[in-house]
Amino acid sequence: MAFCCAADEGHLGFHSLASDSGPLDPTERSRQRRAEARRRRYRLRRTAALTGLILVTALVALGATFVVGHDSHGKASALAGTKANSGASPRRPFPAEVRGVHVTMSLANEPGKLDEYLAFAGLTALELDVKDETGKVGFLMPAWTLARKVGASQPYYKAAAAASKAHAAGVYLIGRVVVFEDPTLTAARPDLAIQHSDGSVWVNNAGFGWANPYSERVWKYVVGIGAAAARAGFDEIQFDYVRFPSDGPIETAVFPGKTSEPMGWTIARFADYATRRLHALGVRVSVDVFGLSATRDLGIGQVPGRLANYVDAVYPMVYPSHYGAGEFNLPDPSAAPEQTIAFSLRDFQNAMLGRKALLIPWLEDFSLTSPHPAPADVQAQIDAARRAHTRGFLLWNPEGVYTEQVLK
Repeated sequence: MAFCCAADEGHLGFHSLASDSGPLDPTERSRQRRAEARRRRYRLRRTAALTGLILVTALVALGATFVVGHDSHGKASALAGTKANSGASPRRPFPAEVRGVHVTMSLANEPGKLDEYLAFAGLTALELDVKDETGKVGFLMPAWTLARKVGASQPYYKAAAAASKAHAAGVYLIGRVVVFEDPTLTAARPDLAIQHSDGSVWVNNAGFGWANPYSERVWKYVVGIGAAAARAGFDEIQFDYVRFPSDGPIETAVFPGKTSEPMGWTIARFADYATRRLHALGVRVSVDVFGLSATRDLGIGQVPGRLANYVDAVYPMVYPSHYGAGEFNLPDPSAAPEQTIAFSLRDFQNAMLGRKALLIPWLEDFSLTSPHPAPADVQAQIDAARRAHTRGFLLWNPEGVYTEQVLK
């Protein structure tokens, strides 16, 4: 979440984000390790692209059925689970308590892996990558779509089959869509990217290109991918990296079409645009945000109280390991997970007071110092979220290994 912004090494917020109290990441070494892991994973996916194209050709020859998606306009009640304009069945009711995990498209591609997660006792929700931070889309879209034209759409899983499988297990399915970090789109369409003054693609510290937040063509592209997942049966579309970049040579970045509008309003307008179009399909809409975005302005356009006016849920990434020493007057926030989460969620509750959106935190089910955290450490975070009366929680582990017993 990412996250931000929840997934593999690059998911949900493993960026160095400077603030008055220090970086979110506890050490420069761990930040560099994660950034290198992301670059390595991207190189591997680029190598695998040819294999994916061969598989696409084979599927076409066999008469495979592809998910069709396009933009739609209008409004519908998201929380009521209304029918989509296309005649889709009503979405599953929102869980009384969200108890979920994140699954990457690579893991979903492993035979039987999705079934393993859906069999977790106590699981009520599952978040699956629809479009991740490499810009790849996990399922095939029609050949005429921009996602296919730029090589983003890949056959990791069948979207409708994944939705049917989740619903058969009684699980609410959330589709994660990374918005503006997108090395795939920007490599193929530099005109849609944040640029250098010479028109070349600007990249962050990890070497990843970012799509231009001011471009409504980018908005249409991203929301169209979310719409395809909605039509396939996903219950909620969750937007990640819905912000301006936080690292890299930002002072040299050129934003074509930039206006004097504050960044926080640009991101809020995207949320409004996405929600209006996706609500028409009967799907709920949410956003992932940094854990400190409700505490102070981070300079990336995330204003939780404003976003909460447009979306159905806000998912702050309150990973204790991502807070610098001294945050909330705690010498080591990672050593005090309950207090760290309690302070952060207090700020979100204050910022979102009177708004319609639900508050559901991302919690860390990983450790930067050992292979896996003790169940008691994960449970302590869950206890803090419950004491804050949130609507549940989602767990993130970059390797997809989760502490199942805390979901019961």
